[in-house]
Amino acid sequence: MTPVMPPDLPVQLATFVGRRSELATVRALLATGRLVTLTGPGGVGKTRLAAQIAAAEAPRRPDGVWWIELAAVGDQAQLAELVAARLGVLVEPVQGPVRSMKAQLRGRRALLCLDNCEHVVDGAAELTGALLSSCPELSVLVTSREPLAVPGEVVWRVPSLAPDEALELFVERGRQVRQQFGLDRAGEAAARVMCSRLDGIPLAIELAAAWLGSLTPQQIEHGLDDRFGLLVRSPRGVAARQQTLAASIAWSHDLLDEPDRAVFRRLAVFPSGFDLDAVRAVCAGGVVARDDVLGSIGRLVDKSLVVAEARGGVSRFLLLESIRDYAADRLREAGEVHLVRDRHLGHFLAFAAGGPERAADLDAWRARLEGEYDNLRAALELGLAAADPGRGRRLAAELSWLWHLDRRGHEGIAFLRRAIDRVPADRSLLQARLLAGLALVADTTSPLGMEYDVAQQALELAVAHGDESLRGQCLSLAAVGRFYTDFGAAWDLTVEGIRSADLAGDELFRHAQLALQGMIRQLQDRHDEARPLLEAALGGLRHRHRGIASTTLAYLSGGALVSGRPAEARRLAEQSLELAEPLGDYLRVGMARAALAAAHTASGDVSAALEAMRPLLPLMDNAEAAVFVPGVGSALAHVLVASGDLDGALRWFEHDVRQAEHVAPTYLAAQVHAGYGEALRRAGRSEDARAELDRAAVIARKLGMPRVLADVLQQQARLTGDPDLHQEALAIRVAHGLRTFWVDSLDAIAASLAPPNAVRTLAASTTARAALEYPRPVAERREYDELLARLRQRLGEEFATAWAAGAELSLDDAVAYVRRSRGARDRPAAGWDSLTPTELSVARLAAAGLTNPRIGARLFMSRSTVKTHLSNVYAKLGVANRTELAAAASFGRIRSLFS
Repeated sequence: MTPVMPPDLPVQLATFVGRRSELATVRALLATGRLVTLTGPGGVGKTRLAAQIAAAEAPRRPDGVWWIELAAVGDQAQLAELVAARLGVLVEPVQGPVRSMKAQLRGRRALLCLDNCEHVVDGAAELTGALLSSCPELSVLVTSREPLAVPGEVVWRVPSLAPDEALELFVERGRQVRQQFGLDRAGEAAARVMCSRLDGIPLAIELAAAWLGSLTPQQIEHGLDDRFGLLVRSPRGVAARQQTLAASIAWSHDLLDEPDRAVFRRLAVFPSGFDLDAVRAVCAGGVVARDDVLGSIGRLVDKSLVVAEARGGVSRFLLLESIRDYAADRLREAGEVHLVRDRHLGHFLAFAAGGPERAADLDAWRARLEGEYDNLRAALELGLAAADPGRGRRLAAELSWLWHLDRRGHEGIAFLRRAIDRVPADRSLLQARLLAGLALVADTTSPLGMEYDVAQQALELAVAHGDESLRGQCLSLAAVGRFYTDFGAAWDLTVEGIRSADLAGDELFRHAQLALQGMIRQLQDRHDEARPLLEAALGGLRHRHRGIASTTLAYLSGGALVSGRPAEARRLAEQSLELAEPLGDYLRVGMARAALAAAHTASGDVSAALEAMRPLLPLMDNAEAAVFVPGVGSALAHVLVASGDLDGALRWFEHDVRQAEHVAPTYLAAQVHAGYGEALRRAGRSEDARAELDRAAVIARKLGMPRVLADVLQQQARLTGDPDLHQEALAIRVAHGLRTFWVDSLDAIAASLAPPNAVRTLAASTTARAALEYPRPVAERREYDELLARLRQRLGEEFATAWAAGAELSLDDAVAYVRRSRGARDRPAAGWDSLTPTELSVARLAAAGLTNPRIGARLFMSRSTVKTHLSNVYAKLGVANRTELAAAASFGRIRSLFS
């Protein structure tokens, strides 16, 4: 949450008149109380007073003053989502908006202003109570026609203007109509009487002053006399001031020409702001000529019945709530409600259509629709509730992209389900689009949930209707659903999807699937293939889909990190975060921050890694349920391991392990079990560590994840003391270009080498780490220092010579050196001890009965390579086939490795 004045603070187009004592009083209440509610009838000036207070409070609120208009909120459930969106809070999907706000606003010295709460007073009370109870530095200023009834609330009823202030307001607004306007004695007398009759209500006075261009103060006062005569027939129980305001609005309305009255009442269909295109579409017809709509709007603005504002150089308009209520009554009296709502739905259905604009600039399309979201939601509610829900269903299908990109994903899923369930047996192309839309929104709102199954349903219908573009989208979404658990199946779906995207000319989905292919290859540690795929995808996604582009950069960062380019990894992760932050998407921001934290951790800057994760910590610490953002919990856990906080690391690994238990084994489960196993080993819980590492190995082998398997072997070697496992881990790292971690293997293997060889190896590793900018983790430096001290003591003067020789070795030469070395003696020519680590692994698996293809899959090598290694094994052991190998293994050194 950025500490700035909100851009949507109501702009005061006219000077603020009077209220000096009221401003001081309310600010004093805010200084001592944390919840102040301004109450009073419509038109009394609650909003304007609150806005003035908000602006004045900014210097006292270092974390910001936030203005949130609630007039367009349709129900209680939407309220929290709107407030979170306005605050820029990252909404964690499991916790929802309220708990996410509580976590992120804790400790913030901010002022939250909630305007027009009366129609959602229960929801406003619940939200306000929750925030105030959890955020001791937060204050809330509310405007509402009734109090919230929250403990600690200070209710302050906004009074009418004092007589002199009321007259000052009338004159000030009159000068906006007539620049040289002034009052003579007769005019002042009439104006004072009029202000008194209007009960000093600012809105009523402004409506009256708006007619000074054609009427004198005496004529206005006389006209109001006639209208106020009707008050005696007003319903009993209506507050006198509310009657006064209604009468003043009615008087101003009755002076309008019929076309302007028609436009005025039809504007009531808009729940919030609107532009001229919408007015022309909704209000033209009958007595209102399309060409005169602009003139009518201008005259209504002049008469203060419509408020004009400018946003981004574009004119927009709105009705104040009191005036909108009056207009809605007139709309019902005219019998035009159905007609106007129908036009409203038709206009915003056309407005939402994506087409070429969405394909050309998804961000611009998104921004345009977000500006009209209140209108789109109102149109959608009407369309889905209609006897014929066709247009509502089409609108829901059009909005699926917005929900995919927006914070309102859960609301989108609910709307899409309603749209699908209105015609559950439908087999139309529209139903296919709705199902595809549901999978699309689930991709960013509820990953690991429904993408694959729903996308398959949509795919079946898309194929039946011969829609190649939709078929490509469905294949892409189905691939995402398979991505977590089956790389091969996901890859095959992307190949088909790219073919469909090419036939349909769909560049967005083509590049999205290239990105997914790159991610698959990276997780398989085929980095020479992954990098060009990810870079090609990134070029097509930066301006088409910033969310996927951000994730693509995060993966490129991960690839650079493991391939020996940590500095590049940091730069790419920073770019990923730069793209993700403005989206406010918890999934994308979380992945970007996890990538940045991993890059900083690898470079040894643990404090920077913790700082990268800090904005997510309030949400993560508050999470009772499993939070799904790929790698976030584990990223934090790895940072904590590096910092020496094993208890904290174990807590976060356990969090991700619980999450992994709720779904089929995924690549994430392989990673988290491996990390958890390492943390458990460091904590001295050896048996638990073995169990976690075994689980990780099974999943890594099943999915084909060499890096994870190498990490597991290294930890298993540390548990068992078996140096051959270190050699096997190194072999995998070399075979798959995991260059950054070669030095980890060098350090581990050095402990089992003869002293001169050990020193050379450590010297080479130290030199390589400096070049890579990949220092030894803090948690391992003590072990390293102790080993170095023992070696220095044993070698004496020879130590310096061995160290200098090792420091001259390149990383490649050092790795080749240790792979040739097996302890203090040379490897014999025959027997079990003659086998290289890779040959020993092949022998072990062959003796266990695995075929060559299965051995290749387990060790990530080709069948021909397996065959070559087996030939070497047979020759060194003096056996002729697998049967003899198995028999020899029963009595040989390999037997112990099976126990």
